Amino acid sequence: MKFLDQAKIYVRAGDGGAGCLSFRREKFIEFGGPDGGDGGRGGDVFVECVDGLNTLIDYRFQQHFKAKKGGYGMGSNRAGAKGDDVVLRVPAGTEVLDEDGETVLADLTEIGQKIRLLKGGNGGFGNAHFKTSTNQAPRRANPGQEGEERWIFLRLKLIADAGLVGLPNAGKSTFLAATTAAKPKVADYPFTTLHPGLGVVRSDGREFVLADIPGLIEGAHEGVGLGDRFLAHVERCRVLLHLVDGTSEHAGKTYKTVRKELEAYGGGLADKPEIVALSKIDALDPQTLKDQLARLQRAAKKKPLALSAQSGEGVTQALRALAYVIDEGREQEVEKEVHEPWRP
Repeated sequence: MKFLDQAKIYVRAGDGGAGCLSFRREKFIEFGGPDGGDGGRGGDVFVECVDGLNTLIDYRFQQHFKAKKGGYGMGSNRAGAKGDDVVLRVPAGTEVLDEDGETVLADLTEIGQKIRLLKGGNGGFGNAHFKTSTNQAPRRANPGQEGEERWIFLRLKLIADAGLVGLPNAGKSTFLAATTAAKPKVADYPFTTLHPGLGVVRSDGREFVLADIPGLIEGAHEGVGLGDRFLAHVERCRVLLHLVDGTSEHAGKTYKTVRKELEAYGGGLADKPEIVALSKIDALDPQTLKDQLARLQRAAKKKPLALSAQSGEGVTQALRALAYVIDEGREQEVEKEVHEPWRP
């Protein structure tokens, strides 16, 4: 299935049904009076977070969604039926943005969340509604109100506990394939990964979700390469694993290149907990490994891990470090919920 993480669609709620102008006309009833019913309400537009979806591909081939109009009022004081609603089903992690692409209207992160996005128009009053002691035969009925409408953006941000960042060919997809059951494309040329990927890591009896995104290069925030649009998929991660290619010319400069792109992107990525690791150490001789680790430590100002996803060396230590930070984050969230005052 093609991965689609952004879609622009048009949504419109249903118009209200018109009220009815009618009079009761029966034999032997001289003064029947007005009996026109009210129109029905137009359908609403809802956005619902459902299980079983992982892309926005459903909105690739259909961009217009309109709720049904309310039914017309009828004689004998019969009200019109309410119009059918439209429910936009989206995967967990979907943001609903206004037409400007920046204003967040809704953020659906949990399965079962359902939000009314647009309200249908009210139905018009029938002439029975306008009957008074001085106007006992009103010849007036209201049309239904128009439903709301707007263009919106749907933007998917993967919900993962840990995210992989680094330059192209840093070994991110190899690491994902070695630690999870995911089968990303692995090759010896840049930009092998074109779409984000997810995998579930099982380590020491614990599980967490790992996200892999296409590599960043210098100038990605200006649209160079694949740009930085995929960084949105690691915004929700608790920790980042920054893989630096050990076979690069200078590990420290490589690290700083990616860090600059993270800072230029914003979204709090530069402030997230980060674990730095030198990858592909199986391809390095001992002296080169020592030099690259020293360069990387000076640039990152922390001791980096050394690993090889191909041989498995150092992978377990990296997974334990990720799990430790993730568990800390979960504990802090639980404590925050416990200590926050209850608000009705």
